[in-house]
Amino acid sequence: MKYFIISDTHGNLDKVYEVYKTLEGIDAIIHLGDYEKDAVEIRETLKVDVISVRGNMDGGFGEHEHKILETECGKLYLAHGHLENVKMKYQNIYYYALENQCVAALFGHTHKAVFENLGDMYLINPGSLTLPADGSKGTYVILETSKDGLNGQICKYEDVITKSNTNLQDGAESKESDPKTNKAN
Repeated sequence: MKYFIISDTHGNLDKVYEVYKTLEGIDAIIHLGDYEKDAVEIRETLKVDVISVRGNMDGGFGEHEHKILETECGKLYLAHGHLENVKMKYQNIYYYALENQCVAALFGHTHKAVFENLGDMYLINPGSLTLPADGSKGTYVILETSKDGLNGQICKYEDVITKSNTNLQDGAESKESDPKTNKAN
């Protein structure tokens, strides 16, 4: 499975749609909170499977504000991260994921991208396309899972724009299309 992972969109989905139209082979989008209503809008607009969790801005303060996603490579722990206190340390989310026999913990909340292999588990945060806190113009993660494991990377919004501009300069044909769905008009 191939996932487009985002978090902390905070009501502004323009960059999400812009990036999505450049991606190929996406099976589902994972939205890690803030705002949950954005996940609903993405699902309705793109007609794609969206797996989401609630964040602190969604009122997600209940006991079970995480999800466990079963994949070919094992379980993924999905949370916004505010209840696991990820702005201070990753230890809590690591142990919650470990207790649930997960191969990775995916979270948002910090607006800073992380893709770290700890040996027995991955810690993955896509950062934010809308309000990045790392000096970039925005980040997201592409993650592929298979029976052989998982593979992924942090991607920068500015690389999408650069690639898009390069294609136009190289004489690529430009067609009018709906920016949200990438379908020709």
